[in-house]
Amino acid sequence: MATQADRGVPLSTLCPKFLHTNSTSHTWPFSAIAELIDNAYDPDVSAKQFWIDKTVVQGQECLSFMDNGNGLDHETMHKMLSFGYSDKVAVNGLEPIGIYGNGFKSGSMRLGKDAIVFSKSKSARCVGMLSQTYLEEIDAKQIIVPIVCFEQGEKDKNIL
Repeated sequence: MATQADRGVPLSTLCPKFLHTNSTSHTWPFSAIAELIDNAYDPDVSAKQFWIDKTVVQGQECLSFMDNGNGLDHETMHKMLSFGYSDKVAVNGLEPIGIYGNGFKSGSMRLGKDAIVFSKSKSARCVGMLSQTYLEEIDAKQIIVPIVCFEQGEKDKNIL
């Protein structure tokens, strides 16, 4: 049964197979890597440095991408992991590269079947997961993107 909006209109959903289909927009891995690098250098992120590393975790080769940008709070991570959503605007005259809300999803899924995003901003620590493996394992009928955030309020500055 389709999920319904308040007015009873069925909401659009995305089949998990879309993650792979969407990734095929990158014909080679370097264009996918470029998508992830571009995100770090958008003016709202303000990253000054970017690192790429390859490691092995439990026998699986993994790529890690890290920057020293502003980080993501819960709302921003949710938007980043959603499909086709972008509210990026120019900052100090610098136009953003990522304006269509698809680059992270298409790029990360071109490079692998799973992406875990760890982020630290001034107000929150967040973890989000975009995983074809997880969706296949639970036999998901639509894309589910788990996000866990610990947000720091004014009264609990030392608690995360």
